[in-house]
Amino acid sequence: MDEVFKALADASRRRLLDDLNARNGQTLRELCAGLDMARQSVSKHLAVLEAANLVTTVWRGREKLHYVNAEPINAIAERWIDRYHQGRIDALTDLKQALEQESMSDNEFVYTSYIKTTPERLWQALTDPAFTKRYWGCEFTSDWTAGSPMTWHQLGEQLEDPEQVVLESEPYRRLSYTWHTFTPEFAKSVGLDNEVSARVAAEPRSKVTFDIEPAGEMVKLTVIHEGFAPGSTVLEMVKGGWPSILSSLKTLLETGAPLPEPVE
Repeated sequence: MDEVFKALADASRRRLLDDLNARNGQTLRELCAGLDMARQSVSKHLAVLEAANLVTTVWRGREKLHYVNAEPINAIAERWIDRYHQGRIDALTDLKQALEQESMSDNEFVYTSYIKTTPERLWQALTDPAFTKRYWGCEFTSDWTAGSPMTWHQLGEQLEDPEQVVLESEPYRRLSYTWHTFTPEFAKSVGLDNEVSARVAAEPRSKVTFDIEPAGEMVKLTVIHEGFAPGSTVLEMVKGGWPSILSSLKTLLETGAPLPEPVE
């Protein structure tokens, strides 16, 4: 993780992360205007942050949007935190919380992870129900072609809906589908009270996209979950769930075993 600590050692780069944490998904022009820094300087700092995977980017038409990515900090906290003295633990905890903190303007979740696997193996992990059950705890039934229905099997419930479909499917490169339906039975199975259940069921249906890109011996996986209304309860829920799911996916692909279940 030398790249992470090197990237965070510079005050200007920390300012960039602070600015993105306050308002995620900014263009280079917006970042320059908000930080009173020369465009060339901002570009160089962003390149260092991207190389450390602390910032990830998504293209929206001709615009390149920048997002804070908490994955490297999660990796330190989950795998190596016990190697550091207490002062560094406290600093990493504060930084992890800052990177994961919700911005009032956020209406999407973006997370990038580098996994030592192949695009073919990662695609299997995203679509094979026997695979998804191991790290996600749910199974999908679909032929994985655009427009096809997608059935979720989770916590003993079967979730089906005409609008629950595959949106894009480019094997080994890109997969996109609409998020599952919040039925009363599902709400009961996960312990949602009636008020929260009614609120999430009334929200517009969101969608999730997995972008798969070879990166040497690794594969770059970017997850974009979007389509949320302002103040979305579902967004709050997925922000807490996705880092755990993706960490378990990475661990399963790299070691053959998913993350252990937390002890109650």
